[in-house]
Amino acid sequence: MDDTIETPPAARERLYRKPPWLKVKLPIGEEYKKVRNLVDSHKLHTICESGNCPNMGECWGAGTATFMILGNVCTRSCSFCAVATGRPTELDLDEPLRVAEAVKLMQVKHCVITSVNRDELPDKGSAVWAATIREVKRLSPNTTIEVLIPDFKSDWDALMLVIAENADVISHNMETVKRLYRRVRPQAKYERSLEQLKRTKDAGVRTKSGFMLGLGETDEEIIELLHDLNNTGLDVLTIGQYLQPTKLHLEIADFITPEKFNFYKEEALKIGFDYVESGPLVRSSYHSERHVFPNRR
Repeated sequence: MDDTIETPPAARERLYRKPPWLKVKLPIGEEYKKVRNLVDSHKLHTICESGNCPNMGECWGAGTATFMILGNVCTRSCSFCAVATGRPTELDLDEPLRVAEAVKLMQVKHCVITSVNRDELPDKGSAVWAATIREVKRLSPNTTIEVLIPDFKSDWDALMLVIAENADVISHNMETVKRLYRRVRPQAKYERSLEQLKRTKDAGVRTKSGFMLGLGETDEEIIELLHDLNNTGLDVLTIGQYLQPTKLHLEIADFITPEKFNFYKEEALKIGFDYVESGPLVRSSYHSERHVFPNRR
């Protein structure tokens, strides 16, 4: 089936102009500066910056950040992602402790950690993942932890190494519908990601995933994805608007209205998900502290 996404030239200028519901405030305030200084002083990477997240001002202003471990160069070239692609040159074994120290200094109640893909490493970076969770638990035993992990290229031993550290939520994003995988996530596999989520859930972990709208998907494809995710036993789902990081990245096919996001949320809840965040500015870690406990709406 054809997976090309073409935007008519006449529509491109319109799509570069964001609708009013996508406008956000510039990052300011003392809490923002505090997080900025902590990230810089501990030489840490955040997906907030590397991913050009529209919620960075709000989250950093609230004293929270999503840490990105294993460097800031990814071995994959997803066409939607702003993180740099290449062959990583660093493997910082002191990084887990630095992340844990920053979490403690920030006194966060809920910590979110993600990473680049490190496909060149024999263990795909899972040992650093496990060490990071351990260090955060050691220095901040009352902090809940959510990890947004790669697919580890079907290395299920690597996955189990991370699962064994007992994070409160383990997340892995689908990103898009099945038809668009080859274009959006060329080095990933739809079935592989579903299997990872199912294996994680079967291990007794609270699971989470997310995907983007505005890439050219249809209603029928989205409903199919919702059912496929539900079949893994998934607990938490996030749905957000794709925003083109640069003109070199995949073009936006359409801006989805808040009303349409509400429709997909209601459909997902009907299917059986425990918690759904759905809106134009929703990202994986947005309001993530609410995702640990199902009764927090």
